[in-house]
Formats: sequence, structure tokens, C-alpha cells
Amino acid sequence: MVDLPAPVGVPKGLGMTGHDPVIQVEDLTKSFGDVLALDKLSLQINPAEVHGFLGPNGSGKSTTLRVLLGLLRPDSGTVRVFGGDPWRDAVSLHRRLAYVPGEVQLWPNLSGGEVIDVFLRLRSRDAGSRHVTRRRDELIERFGLNPRKKTRTYSKGNRQKVALIAALAADVDLLLLDEPTSGLDPLMEVVFQQIIAETRREGRSVLLSSHILAQVEALADRISIIRQGRTVESGSLSQMRHMTRTTIEVETQGSTAGLQQLEGVHDLRMKTTAGASRTVLEVDSDHLAQITAHLASLGVQSLVAHPPTLEQLLIRHYGVIPESHPSASSNSVSKTSAP
Repeated sequence: MVDLPAPVGVPKGLGMTGHDPVIQVEDLTKSFGDVLALDKLSLQINPAEVHGFLGPNGSGKSTTLRVLLGLLRPDSGTVRVFGGDPWRDAVSLHRRLAYVPGEVQLWPNLSGGEVIDVFLRLRSRDAGSRHVTRRRDELIERFGLNPRKKTRTYSKGNRQKVALIAALAADVDLLLLDEPTSGLDPLMEVVFQQIIAETRREGRSVLLSSHILAQVEALADRISIIRQGRTVESGSLSQMRHMTRTTIEVETQGSTAGLQQLEGVHDLRMKTTAGASRTVLEVDSDHLAQITAHLASLGVQSLVAHPPTLEQLLIRHYGVIPESHPSASSNSVSKTSAP
């Protein structure tokens, strides 16, 4: 892999090679009085990686991002961004990263285009370069933003677009996104996903904190789930699917009544669709090969397997669906415990 040079203005020692993690966090601890917000949290983000950062409200996601931005000083542990200390080297590191929060406040008397240009000039002397200008204009068009309107007239979604465009147009190596599509309509969420996929192919890294599980599932190379300030699981979605069960819908010539007695089979039930009876069952991942072999001996006529979703992985850890997930009621969350 090609070495990545440190940008102009970065102190000696803050350069990194393509082999080094963009973010390396080990045993990060942070308290606010008697409240332990982060409890020996670990996190690693690699070059050209989209990393999903998941957990319920109050789990420590935003606190972690503030530490990475150099806004909070950790009590203990090791935190490195591009090999530097976010607290000590914040000014230099901010030239290589961009941040988008879930709640954006803008100067009300400036137009959206003026705000984008201000953000870009604050970050880099190259804000007026042809490359950045072309990228800014392309993003304005793709997000459907009217840059001439005063920001005081903008909806929440349009304010969010301003922050996203300013971050994505900047010539940076790392994007820290905290609920970045809050307020965007479904069409704009699709545009966002397309742009993040392009960003990854350009070699940039993304730390994406989101409650939209389908979004993270579609974009993330790896995922970290945190709970009560600790990392409880980290890896690719395929690696993490060992934590839960695969749903199988099968139609066989022989009777499936005996399946319930097999180890690894759960919640066996019959489902009738268009007059045809199908058996639906949940199978533990480590028993999947044995169960499918048994089904084959019954004469499979059709079979559909649904791998566990990211939502199921979270339910396995927390026993609830995150409050802002579409499956959750507006007044309550599911209390169904995971198997």
C-alpha cells in the first residue's frame, strides 16, 4: 500500500502509513462527576473503511465522538487519530477530518451557499480550488439544495444538507458523522448512501453513528456495538451474525414435525401462502449445516433463508428496538427479549 503523506501544517509525527488505523482507541474512560460515560471503550477504524457505530441513547456514542474531536479530554486510556492526540493536536487534525452532528445550527442571515463556503474556508486554504468548487456544486445539485436562500428559511432537512455538503466537499481523509441524515427524506437518504459509498472508494474513512439500521447495514464494512460506555461487539456483519439465528422458510415432501426436537431449532411454525403450506423455523448459526442437511433428506421443494439483520443483532444485546427505528412505536419500544 502507498504511504499517505501528512498534510501541510501537521506536526512531525502525525503522518501515517496506509497500514495504520485512522482511529485507534483503547481502554477509553470518561466520567462526568459520578456518571461513568465511557468505560474502557475500544474502537479501531481502518483506512478507506465505513465503520458503523451503534448503541442506544446514552450508550456513549456522542461522548466518544467529542473525545475524537478534541472537545473532551479523556480520564484515561489511549486515543489516536492519524497517530496524533485529539486533545493536544486538535487544530492540525481538524485539517484532515470533517464532522456532521445530528442537530445543525447555522447563521440565520447567511445563505446556504455562503455557509458552505465559510465552513470550507475555515478548514482549508484550498477551499476555492477548482476541485473543491466542482465537488461543492455537484453535491448541491445532488442533494437538491437551493444555496441562495437564507438559512433561517430552511427546514431541518435543508440545514442538515448544508452541513453534509460542507463536510463531503472538503478535501479530508476522515468523516465523523453523528446521525447525519436526521431530517432528510427517504430520497435524500438514498443519495447520501450513494455518496458515502463513493467516498469510501476514494479512500476516505467514515465513522457513522446512526439509528437507521438499514443505512448502516448497507454501508458499513465493520460495525461496533456499544452499551453503557463499553464495546460489546465489533466486526463485519457476517462475523457478527453468529450472535443470532437464521430464519428458514421451507416446503418439503416429508413431514417437518420432528424438526422441533433437533438441537438448534427454535420457534417452528406453519405458514400458509397462496394455498401452499410452508414450515418456518429459526436456526442457531452453528447448527445451520446440520439442519439444512436434515431438511434435504425430507425432499426440499423450495427453501428461502433469511440471515439475521442488524436489528436482530441489536435486539440480542439490548432486548429492545432503538427508539428512532421505524419498527418502534412512537410511544414505546419493544420489550421482547432476544433468544
